[in-house]
Amino acid sequence: MDSDEAPPQVRGFVIITLPPPDNPSLGKTITAFTISTNTTGTIPQTPTPTQTQTQTETQQQQPLPHHNNNDPQDPRPPQQPESVPNPQVHLPRTVSRSFIFNPRKLLAFLGITLLALVLYVSVSSPIVQDLRDSEDDDEDDKPGSFLLPLFRKWRTPQKGLELKLGSFVDMDKGDLVSLIEDGVGDPKTNNSLASNKKVDASSILPVRGNVYPDGLYYTYILVGDPPKRYFLDIDTGSDLTWIQCDAPCISCAKGANALYKPTKHNILPPKDSLCMEVQRHQAAGYCQSCRQCDYEIQYADQSSSVGVLARDELHLLMENGSWTNLNLVFGCAYDQKGLLLSTLAKTDGILGLSRSKVSLPSQLARKGIIKNVVGHCLTIDGGGGYLFLGDDFVPQWGMAWVSMLNGLSMDFYHSEIMKMNYGSRRLRLGVPGSSVGPVIFDSGSSYTYFLQQAYSDLVASLEEVSGLGLIQDTSDLTLPICWKAESPIRSVKDVKHFFKTLTLQFGSTWWIGSTKLQIPPEGYLIISDKGNVCLGILDGSKVNDGSTIILGDISLRGKLVIYDNVKHKIGWQPSDCIRSRKSKSFPPFWGEGTL
Repeated sequence: MDSDEAPPQVRGFVIITLPPPDNPSLGKTITAFTISTNTTGTIPQTPTPTQTQTQTETQQQQPLPHHNNNDPQDPRPPQQPESVPNPQVHLPRTVSRSFIFNPRKLLAFLGITLLALVLYVSVSSPIVQDLRDSEDDDEDDKPGSFLLPLFRKWRTPQKGLELKLGSFVDMDKGDLVSLIEDGVGDPKTNNSLASNKKVDASSILPVRGNVYPDGLYYTYILVGDPPKRYFLDIDTGSDLTWIQCDAPCISCAKGANALYKPTKHNILPPKDSLCMEVQRHQAAGYCQSCRQCDYEIQYADQSSSVGVLARDELHLLMENGSWTNLNLVFGCAYDQKGLLLSTLAKTDGILGLSRSKVSLPSQLARKGIIKNVVGHCLTIDGGGGYLFLGDDFVPQWGMAWVSMLNGLSMDFYHSEIMKMNYGSRRLRLGVPGSSVGPVIFDSGSSYTYFLQQAYSDLVASLEEVSGLGLIQDTSDLTLPICWKAESPIRSVKDVKHFFKTLTLQFGSTWWIGSTKLQIPPEGYLIISDKGNVCLGILDGSKVNDGSTIILGDISLRGKLVIYDNVKHKIGWQPSDCIRSRKSKSFPPFWGEGTL
């Protein structure tokens, strides 16, 4: 090799020798060789091996001495190479070829490689599982939801049935609440949350109720320290959550539980932003000089509730079984009038679920507990269902969605329909100056209300059932229109074949491309105590100015209905409402006493 040739490269190889299959006791030997050329371009006398035995060493390879001729500390003179043919740099390749074409060595190499892979997988699997478990733990911190139990609300079926479309008017009661007139709120409670709070978590609670005879669905909440239970009528048409309270009470029903008893530090000061939000809807406006935040709610059925705003600890059961505690602003209601007093025989107040800033879901969303999504599912045959707060229980498929509109009142959950049919017969909407009909989804109403023209067309269409074996019974005052059969009717299923499906068409007048809400006979008929079948759709000409269709509980049953305030849309899908797809079971409805 010429002297001007490039500096030599270092090369090496490894030989792994396995014992014979018939005598494994001989052990396994791993020998590593490093080969380098000297300055004369020749190979040293013998490659230098490095040997390791992993089992019983029965065969030793003695490495030959290797002298570094360029080592300045070596006193021996450089040795001249003997007449050994110079293999240049072909020795490693020659050994590699012999290794490849030796079946025993090749099988040994493959066996060791496979063993190494098995060991790697066995060691890494727990690590991967730990990482997955860690990711699952992170999932617990993702946005979630609250699911609440619901109960029925007593309502006497009369004209102007309860329609919990909350609206605020001014009522300054000043010194009526003598116990708390000097009270001021504790500013430290504004952002007070329990240490175990999970950001954007979920909660689901069971529901109880029916449309008839009780006429409501209700849930419970736990308030105070120690927590006490209160049954509340779920109402997507009401803004403020309120509980009957002893402040002292001027006009209260007996209620399902003991009256809430506030202390001075529970009373919300007028400077609080939610007080401003509530009082801005009242006729007199915001009262900055008042010593407490008074409110009055006037409902569409002429019922009313008067009280003062309070703040106390709310305890919510999470979907994963844990509890979250936070401070809730609600109404301490000490003066109720109208049909509310009969309603409150089984409940303690109203659970406001509207789009208002003071509603329960809005307060939870602002504190980062949930995303502002509300959903309920009410069983057709009575018994209840469930309510949830947050988006964890929103199905990923199968939902029909329509836009949530602003206009009538941005606090209501409303949309608009383009067309309405009873069977194949079209019902006129009868909206003056418009071809569309506003629709409000209201869980606070027991029954459904149609515009006067649509109601008249529906009643005319239903005259045909009189020739099919049903006769109108004017002596049954349960609802305006009832029919009797030859024998008492036990279930809507027994007579549903006499009636047709109602279809509300959203988005387009064309069948294709529109979103349809179908209401079967079970969605607008009830069976009275007299064994008659009655029409649960009423004339809405005197409700909410007679300009809006109100879909009440009777037509929302048998469906999962979701109000997404983040994406501004309303959705539904058929459901038996026994359990959520994402929840195997619901938490129990709390019995008597405290938590």
